[in-house]
Amino acid sequence: MPHKPKWFKDGEVFISFADTCGINKDGNTLYTVDPATGERTTTIDDKLIEDVYALLDEQAASTGRWVPESDLSIGAPRYYDTRYTKEVEELLEKPEFSGFSQRTIGSLVEEGLLFTRAGHGSPSADKRRGDIPYIKVSDVRAGQININPTNLVSEVIAHKFWRGETSGLIPFDLITPIRASKNIGEFAVLMPGQERIVLTKEMLVLRATEQAPVDNFYLLWALSLTVVRQQWNRIVLMQTNREDVGKRYLEIEIPWIDDSARAAEISASFRDYYIGLDELRRSFVADLEQGGIHHVFLGAEATELETE
Repeated sequence: MPHKPKWFKDGEVFISFADTCGINKDGNTLYTVDPATGERTTTIDDKLIEDVYALLDEQAASTGRWVPESDLSIGAPRYYDTRYTKEVEELLEKPEFSGFSQRTIGSLVEEGLLFTRAGHGSPSADKRRGDIPYIKVSDVRAGQININPTNLVSEVIAHKFWRGETSGLIPFDLITPIRASKNIGEFAVLMPGQERIVLTKEMLVLRATEQAPVDNFYLLWALSLTVVRQQWNRIVLMQTNREDVGKRYLEIEIPWIDDSARAAEISASFRDYYIGLDELRRSFVADLEQGGIHHVFLGAEATELETE
């Protein structure tokens, strides 16, 4: 019978999700940096060995844990890092979060409270001629969908990717890249007048349904919380050298409340900000159109905004 070390556990695997192992990306020794001086020290930065020592001493590891063998589904250590969801639990223990529960996006989708969809597709470069914006992952920044006038497709191409005459998007939809981007999990708001766009397929569209006690502004408030935003670090994995989420976004946990009045109150600043932006934008574009001088600005024409 083979020898088993004293720390061995049948049916379980010890996984370390330490950030460092004493070697940098170039294969050289990684040293810690003195925060006071910003200079490297002579101490090797190796959090992995600390987990190994804890394992050998049969102590709790700061960045490692035992995982049942039956639960192993992905060969990426950080996927098993439970620190992110624990931070959500700690937040909800505060008095001001009384009445909130911890829900995954997946469970809310299953109950019909949230709607999700992917982007439309990715037209090739030779088809990017027209007047309908094609939105790539790099166009989602700082809470906004930024129209790039060099990436436009024709009505015919748009209808092919929409699989119909409309995009299926509605004002104030929440949109984030889910592949090949450093800003995965950073949601932008689709403003009124921007519905006629083609989204690259590497996008996630999220919205509250009519059955939900909350609206998209509450969702944005919840998704923007630091303890929620950090969870994407666990589920964003590399696939063929590109960041990828797949369906793992359904595992993201957010604070949820069934009290619509309280949800509206807590997210009021988000609602006021984006609705205020829309009102300013309408006024601004309308002013540009006065006097018969035609302008196109911020991805929409004044006539489009006026006829919605």
